[in-house]
Amino acid sequence: MSVTNALSIFALGGVYEIGKNMYVIQYDDDIVVIDCGSKFPDESYLGIDLIIPDITYLLENREKVRGLIITHGHEDHIGGIPYFLKQLNIPLYGTRLTLGLVAEKLKEHHLLHDSELNTIHSDSEITLGSLQISFFQTNHSIPDCLGVVFDTPEGTVVHTGDFKFDLTPVNNQSPDLYKMAAIGQKGVLVLLSESTNAERSGFTPSEIHVGEHLKEAFTKAKQRVFVSTFASNVYRLQQVIDAAYLTNRKLVLLGRSMVNVVRIASEQGYLYIPEGMLIEAEEANQLDPSQVAVLCTGSQGEPNAALARLSTSGYRHIKVRPGDTVILSATPIPGNERNVTRIVDNLFILGAKVIYGSGTGMHVSGHGSQEELKLMLTLMKPTYFIPIHGEYRMLQQHRILAESLGIETENIFIINNGDVVDFHNHEAWQERKVPAGSTLVDGLGIGDVGTVILRDRKHLSEDGILVVVVTRSKTDGKILSGPDLISRGFVFAPEFEGLLEEATRIAAQTLATLSEENVQQWNRLKQGIRESIGQYLYTNTKRRPMILPIIMEV
Repeated sequence: MSVTNALSIFALGGVYEIGKNMYVIQYDDDIVVIDCGSKFPDESYLGIDLIIPDITYLLENREKVRGLIITHGHEDHIGGIPYFLKQLNIPLYGTRLTLGLVAEKLKEHHLLHDSELNTIHSDSEITLGSLQISFFQTNHSIPDCLGVVFDTPEGTVVHTGDFKFDLTPVNNQSPDLYKMAAIGQKGVLVLLSESTNAERSGFTPSEIHVGEHLKEAFTKAKQRVFVSTFASNVYRLQQVIDAAYLTNRKLVLLGRSMVNVVRIASEQGYLYIPEGMLIEAEEANQLDPSQVAVLCTGSQGEPNAALARLSTSGYRHIKVRPGDTVILSATPIPGNERNVTRIVDNLFILGAKVIYGSGTGMHVSGHGSQEELKLMLTLMKPTYFIPIHGEYRMLQQHRILAESLGIETENIFIINNGDVVDFHNHEAWQERKVPAGSTLVDGLGIGDVGTVILRDRKHLSEDGILVVVVTRSKTDGKILSGPDLISRGFVFAPEFEGLLEEATRIAAQTLATLSEENVQQWNRLKQGIRESIGQYLYTNTKRRPMILPIIMEV
């Protein structure tokens, strides 16, 4: 079923997964994008630096794309923006802190001068094509978070952004319950609401509780205190600063992202740092250990982050010493547990007192739990509901919560990236898809690494490579030198001399046979070498190395 002037909603990232959020609202010939995030690859993405959304659909409809609205400044909502703008330069809309963080990224990519950044706040109203857009204030683990309201000819669409209902926020940015209720009273056609904590019962504790535990730990610590957390968790950073000030400690910042976020947030008034508190790592060694606190990156076990280097005594200017206190003020994202555990072990080996894990009071989530998700649904009272921002089990649990509040089962759509929900005359259906998926960033390359290259990298990592070098005559095809075999990551040549000698003989015999059959095409010669040597090696080693024939003609 297709009609003109229909409202369409779909995700290009952020459902069936955590990270690289991107959602699209389209009415007729007007497209507005919400967020453009990134996520870090797991171990299966060998050599990949970053994963961002596939924006093929937007590129194919570039003349219809009116703008990109950013709900807040976390990496999974802004990390893909520089790569997006390199392909599709459209206006950006975000709050002051959010755009400050985005501008830093654009500066690194030499894009800031050519980008259009528009500052908005919770009372802003903008028009993009036929879409009238307003906002409401939410709270999360970073300041200046917004929900987005689209007034369309079909009805009102609400996107919550990431949120919790923290009624005692660190910076007094309380969620605007009155405005949310007013939006719901006016009537909401469809609600897109985040699902990260849909499996957790009750309410998410207030961020202010973490500050109390931090102050207690700082007070008890007899030597230096190291705290590792997300650099973008500005509220947490402020509470670490407050605890350091309370205990008369100077503060060292380690990690590029930590230094950048603290600088931007303090310049814009979102962080208050007493004058003279910040010092360099070299200066810390001149002070009594009880006068020093260190705030660093690496709470997710990132191998090159500051905490990982500290745990192996690899940081040049400052070391973790016996008796120091190390606080991991974050919980591991699924998939990072092993790396975090390794760092914790290393810190214990160094003699540190390590405070980590649930139950320590050193971390609370920035996402609302079940009761808060139900509160959002109750305030908005949507006719249709699309749970977003979560893996499938989270989306399914959010569906159950919505059903418990009386939303009809057939009015709830669990969509995968690329699935389109169309609305017309207050009816909704899901029958079509648009291109969606992941674009891989490897160094300076965007999208030039695909499944074939990843498969080759996996092959190399598991079984190694065997290079076969042959020089043959260009006139009569006779072998002039070789075959010479070079093994890397397959077998150690001195210990498998007989194996490689036989493989060399097989390669020479294969080339001779093909020459007798008057086969001269390089691809057939290489294929013959790969097949004959591959079969022999598997029979004798049960391994399948990548075999790379190199044939030179002189």
